[in-house]
Amino acid sequence: MWESLLAFSGAAFVVAMVPGPSTVMIVRHAVTGGRRAGVVTMLGNETGVLLWGLAAAFGLSALLVASQLAYDVLRITGAAVLVWFGARALWAARRRGPLADEPDGQTPEPVPGLRRGYRAGLVTNLANPKAGVFAVSFLPQFVPHGVPVPVALVGFSALWAVIDGIWYSGVIWLAGRVRRVLARASVRRRMGQISGLVLVGLGVRIAAESR
Repeated sequence: MWESLLAFSGAAFVVAMVPGPSTVMIVRHAVTGGRRAGVVTMLGNETGVLLWGLAAAFGLSALLVASQLAYDVLRITGAAVLVWFGARALWAARRRGPLADEPDGQTPEPVPGLRRGYRAGLVTNLANPKAGVFAVSFLPQFVPHGVPVPVALVGFSALWAVIDGIWYSGVIWLAGRVRRVLARASVRRRMGQISGLVLVGLGVRIAAESR
């Protein structure tokens, strides 16, 4: 049992460290709205992680593996969501225009609404169909012998969300440390452009990929 938990924890940390759409969204909100906005976005993302894990526990994620149509529908929908988020970021960066920085090197930054941040984190995670396929193929490998599979998968899902949250907490802390520099109008505008392009690119990539 303990061997399975240790092996799963190590693997989950490695998976969490791989950057993806959720990383882009969390960092973007942490930079533009501060650590609180980043934490709320992270909580939305971890809710998505937990939901994918629970779906795997109850066999729902298996549908994405068994049905090409279900996978493609979720893939195209997820890609459209990511492109939409990216386009909004690019539009917001363009609307700021070539504004001059404030005398102190910073400009007031509106804090993203907490509901909006949570929703962005949740939707970004759920919009990635590979998360569902990953959950149904990754979690069962660590189920100890003799433990009911649904019970073990629910426990691993909760642990997965916690480990993922620990990693992103460090990312948010780091973003908060450099936020003073990144809050400059010109830098913030460039960050918006970069994050928007990354999200659009990830959306196009997901749309173009097969399994």
